[in-house]
Amino acid sequence: MTRTALVLGAGMVGVSCALALQKRGIIVTLIDRKVPGRETSYGNAGVLATSSILPLNNPALYAKITGYLGNRHPALNLSWRRALSRPGWLLRFLWEARPSRAAAHIAALQALTASTVARHRALMTEAGVAHRLRENGTLKLWRTEAGHAAAQGEHDFLRRHGIDSQVLDRQGISALEPSLNPIFPAGLLIPSVGSVDSPGAVTAAYAALFAERGGRIEQAEIAGLARQGAGWRANTTKSAFEADIAVVALGPWSGDLLKPLGLDPWLDVERGYHRHLKPQPGSSLSRPVYDADGAYYMAPMEQGYRITSGVDLSFRDAPDAHRQIDSVTAAAREAFPLGGVVGDTWRGARPTLPDSLPMIGEAPRNSGLWLAFGNQHIGFSTGPITGEMIAAMVCGETPPVDPTPFRPGRYIS
Repeated sequence: MTRTALVLGAGMVGVSCALALQKRGIIVTLIDRKVPGRETSYGNAGVLATSSILPLNNPALYAKITGYLGNRHPALNLSWRRALSRPGWLLRFLWEARPSRAAAHIAALQALTASTVARHRALMTEAGVAHRLRENGTLKLWRTEAGHAAAQGEHDFLRRHGIDSQVLDRQGISALEPSLNPIFPAGLLIPSVGSVDSPGAVTAAYAALFAERGGRIEQAEIAGLARQGAGWRANTTKSAFEADIAVVALGPWSGDLLKPLGLDPWLDVERGYHRHLKPQPGSSLSRPVYDADGAYYMAPMEQGYRITSGVDLSFRDAPDAHRQIDSVTAAAREAFPLGGVVGDTWRGARPTLPDSLPMIGEAPRNSGLWLAFGNQHIGFSTGPITGEMIAAMVCGETPPVDPTPFRPGRYIS
C-alpha cells in the first residue's frame, strides 16, 4: 500500500523533505501558512556554504563575549530580558562551545555541508533555474592589517579539513572585485562555495517541481498536530489533513507545534535582517562578500545588493530593532558604491539549538513523527541533504550522512 506523508513547513528544508519523500513513491502534502520560500528561506545571503563547518559557539566565542555585551558590535544585538527568560538554554549554548566539543561539531557540520553545491546544482537543473546558480566562490574581507593573520589562520583551518582557499592582499582583492573600495588589506577567497541570486525564488522553484510531479501544496495556518490511529493529523485553519507520517520542518516555529505533544526540542531563535540597495552606475560584484569586521554579507541579488545583518537575540515576535541593519548598511557604503534603498527592510528568524546542529530524525516515543529543523544559518545550504536523510530513514535506507550527531534524543527525552 502506498504510504502518505505530511510535511509541515515550506521553507528550503521542508520543500527538500517533500521532494525526497516523493522521489521514493510516498504521497506527500506540503503545508505552510505562506507560499513556499517566503519565510526564513527567503531572507538569507543565498550562500551555498560548503565551508561553514565551524559552529557559532566554538571555543573562540569565550574571548568575544565581553565585546558583545554592550550591544555596540554589529555582530550581535542582545535582549537581556530574552536571555534571562531561558538561562538554561544560554548556559547549554556556552557549555557546547568548550574545546572538547569542537572536533565533533566540526565533523558533523562538514558531513552535512560537503555536498551542498552538487545537490543544489542537480535540483536547480531539474527545476529549470540553473541560471540562478553561481559557482565562483565567496570572498571574506578584513579592514585592518591584523586581517592578514586572521585570513591565514582561516586558510590553514580549512586546508586541514580539505577545503581550498586563497589568501589575498589588497591588490588581489581589487583584481577579483575591482568595484570594491580599497579599504580591505586582507581577504580570503573560498572557491568551492556557491551562491544564488534569489533564495526565495529557488525555494519556490523546488516547490513548483514538487507540484509538477504530483505533490499537493496547501496554504493554511497549522493549528495543531495529533496522533490519529497509527498515523498523524494536522489541524489547520482550512481543514484537517491526515497521513501515515508527519515531518515537522517549521524552522523557528517548530517548538510551538511540538510542545503540546510534550516534546521540548530546546529550540531557540536568532533574528536577522536584510536590506536591498542599488549599486552606483558602473559598479558590480560577481560574488557575495563578507566583511568580517563590519559583520555583514553583501550579495548580488535579483532585487539589488542584499545587505544582511548579524544576530538579533530578541524575542522571536518582538518589534523590529534596526540598529544592526542601519550600522551594517553604513559600513557597506564604505566598502562599495551603493545607491538608494530598494523596498522595505526584511526581518526573519533562524532556528537554533544549543549545539548549533540541526535536529534530524524520528521523535522519541512518537513513531512516524519526524523532525527536521534547527539548521541555524545554513538551512538554505543543507536543506537538500536534510531531506535526503529524512526520506532515507523513513524508508529504512542508509542515510547519506550519519544521523547520530543530529538525533532528536539528544534534547528530547
